[in-house]
Amino acid sequence: MDVMGDKATLFETGRFVQPSGEEAEADPDVDETGEAAEEVRLRLAADAGDVEAASVLGALLLRRADLDGAEPHLRAATAAGDRAAANNLGVLLHQRGYADEAAGWWRIAAVAGSAAAAHALGRHHRERGDEPAAEYWLRQSAEQGHVLGAYALADLLEHRGDDGAEQWMRVAAERGHREAAYRLARALDRRAAERGALERGAADGAEPGRAGRTAGTPGAGTGATGAADRTAAGRRTGAVRDAGPRSGTGLGVPPAEEAEQWYRQAAARGHRRAALHLGAILERRGELKEAGRWYLTSAKDGEARAACALGFLLRDAGDTENAAVWWLRAAQDGDGNAANALGALHAERGQPQTAERWYRAALDAGDVNGAYNLGLLCAEQGRTPQAEQWYRHAAYAGHREAANALAILLLQGGDTTGAEPWFSKAAEAGSVDAAFNLGILYAGRGEDAAALRWYERAAAAGHTEAALQVGIARLRDGDEQDAELHLRCAAGGGSAEAAYRLATVLDARRPRPSAHELGEVVHEKTECEEWYERAASQGHRRAQVRVGMLAAARGDVVEAARWYRLAAEAGSRNGAFNLGLLLVREGSEPEAVLWWTRAAREGHGRAALRLALVYARRGELDEGQRWADRAVTLGPAEVAERAARLRDALRQELTA
Repeated sequence: MDVMGDKATLFETGRFVQPSGEEAEADPDVDETGEAAEEVRLRLAADAGDVEAASVLGALLLRRADLDGAEPHLRAATAAGDRAAANNLGVLLHQRGYADEAAGWWRIAAVAGSAAAAHALGRHHRERGDEPAAEYWLRQSAEQGHVLGAYALADLLEHRGDDGAEQWMRVAAERGHREAAYRLARALDRRAAERGALERGAADGAEPGRAGRTAGTPGAGTGATGAADRTAAGRRTGAVRDAGPRSGTGLGVPPAEEAEQWYRQAAARGHRRAALHLGAILERRGELKEAGRWYLTSAKDGEARAACALGFLLRDAGDTENAAVWWLRAAQDGDGNAANALGALHAERGQPQTAERWYRAALDAGDVNGAYNLGLLCAEQGRTPQAEQWYRHAAYAGHREAANALAILLLQGGDTTGAEPWFSKAAEAGSVDAAFNLGILYAGRGEDAAALRWYERAAAAGHTEAALQVGIARLRDGDEQDAELHLRCAAGGGSAEAAYRLATVLDARRPRPSAHELGEVVHEKTECEEWYERAASQGHRRAQVRVGMLAAARGDVVEAARWYRLAAEAGSRNGAFNLGLLLVREGSEPEAVLWWTRAAREGHGRAALRLALVYARRGELDEGQRWADRAVTLGPAEVAERAARLRDALRQELTA
């Protein structure tokens, strides 16, 4: 007898497996007329005793959910030894609620070689808690090439922590099972993450205490609340490791790369979470257009996290209106991250009430960032008691930045004792700002050793201002090499003071340049001058003066005057004095007097002496004597000595 192929269902979904070749069922895409004609033909053949026709007819009626019509045909075909009919009879009985009787027919079909029946029987035993029997039948199914059997076996083995799970998950994925492809990708992802963590740990062990990257937004000791980014609570979730397979076995392919390929396969088959993860990988790699397409695919399939991520992608591209549409969709589906993002958007638009509503929605969705953002909102509005309440709510839930913000709030209120434990809790949880703030707290008490420990911790995590403080401490201790390292980190992170101090360290090492006449331009610049210029361009007044001096030494009068003027206008006494010297050389003594006057009034002794000389030369002896007296008072010693002699000479001249 030429028996049919298995007309099995996906046991958990009720959908039929479609056999191929001669074992294939009737094509579901055939029009109703053709199917009706086929049914008539099958009925006639079945009535004439054709076992195969009875089996196919039973399967056809079962697919339509006509259980009463299907059962007699399936029983007749089963009695004649058709294993496909036995399997489908088990499916029918299972749908009627007769699980044990269904298992009996599945066993008959499985023993006869039906992979689909073996899969169904394995699932039955697993639901009953008989894992050994379940594994036996699922393995029979998987080894016969049944994709659902391979997946179910992999799921069982993974549940038990068996190393063979990945092998069968890979088999199912290679045969087109999208959930298997997704789960295989996730397993490879985790492996890549563990490997990365080990590599980072080894790197950290090689260079302990070194500041290896630039900081984000540093928090000041009493003003770090402003450093907290309102949208930090609305950052993307669901991000995954770089991940997928170039080959079916995965041999020689890094786990992250192989994972990406399996995500791609699962996503292409409509797996929405795989599409989300694939989008995240592509976004991190900078392939934003393709990332957006996968986010969109996933979001349209109902994945709220993908809708949220798509919103961020659109916001970053400047399209806040469409970003808000997707955030709204995600927030309405219960995504707290999207609700936070909407809250931040409305806060930026000056709509605090709407922002507060969305932050509360985020909190209701279980996102503790909502409480933190409510604290920020209340703090900005001057509602300090409410801000403290929300910060505490988030801090007790383990939100480290909320703990830091709460500590700052307490510190601003004079409660140093109450602030310190929250700073410590936040710092121990990994808050870089809190570690820096603890350093400030201990430094304020004169506990320099404790302060330095926290500065070092924050600096190692990339905090710019902490790296500066460590660099200053190292300079004070005479450890110039380590000081330079930390100052470079801080300067690279944007600290103008660090750039200036690094320049001074480098400046002290270089040989003194040969003198140049004014007007003789020399284009060569040293590294220290480049750091001076970076600090000067950030508004550092001493750096501006120094850049002006270096330019003057090169003979670049115009550049020197520009930097001196910038420093002088920003309130630098030395800048005003040096600008005056340059103006005198260029024949602009009246303007020079104005700048020297400004410098002298700010306490610059040399400027006062220069003014005394100018007025003495003009014959304005009283004014000259007055500025000479001022120069004697201001010093330094050699200036005071010269000013005293000039003052005495002017006094004698006046009394002559």
